[in-house]
Amino acid sequence: MKVFAISDLHLSINNPKPMDIFGPAWDNYVDNILDEWRGKVRQEDLVLMAGDFSWAMNLEDTKKDFELLSALPGKKIIIRGNHDYWWKSISAVRKFIPEGFFAVQNDAVKFENIIVCGTRGWTIPDAKSSPEDQKIYNREVIRLELTLKEAVKMKSEGDKIVCMMHYPPTNFKKEDSEFSRLLKQYQVDAVVFGHIHGYRNVQLKYTKDDIPYYLTSCDLTLNKLTEIVEV
Repeated sequence: MKVFAISDLHLSINNPKPMDIFGPAWDNYVDNILDEWRGKVRQEDLVLMAGDFSWAMNLEDTKKDFELLSALPGKKIIIRGNHDYWWKSISAVRKFIPEGFFAVQNDAVKFENIIVCGTRGWTIPDAKSSPEDQKIYNREVIRLELTLKEAVKMKSEGDKIVCMMHYPPTNFKKEDSEFSRLLKQYQVDAVVFGHIHGYRNVQLKYTKDDIPYYLTSCDLTLNKLTEIVEV
């Protein structure tokens, strides 16, 4: 079983929204992702999608987006991104998503020896942060610890934990944050995140506290799936 990751698909099959206005990386990006997926992923593999799955505002309007990927091989694990406005409650999402999709929120899922947990995250506070941003950040720190605790409960000898976050767990300087401290404390084996777009010369993989961090925004990976090789 292999583990792949890709994020920020920003699908809009039901109500098409052109993405190529954001740059050439988005030209025919959906077809490119589908071709890449079919060429790499087997039915027993995992594909982690770290948020911003669909532009839809309502859950019902994501139906065609989910249908597009449901025919593809692999088990698909999703978390909420900042643009996933359709994600109102985890119970509603889990009732709606097709077979083969797994939604994570304040908990974790296990496949053989791989445990996947995750949360949306938020912008790392700085001197310019608003009280509201600080409040959301604090809440997401709590949610991250909840999902990590659930992952650890599931863990047996030889198991690996992969944590997904939509927002980067650190700032651009890769300085410590409450997120990164928790990821270190709970000894995760890899971190997958997205949210970042349009930057040149950005690191798609780096190591912090001996943990590999993967940036998987599809426009930055040139619409390629990233294999999480440590697990």
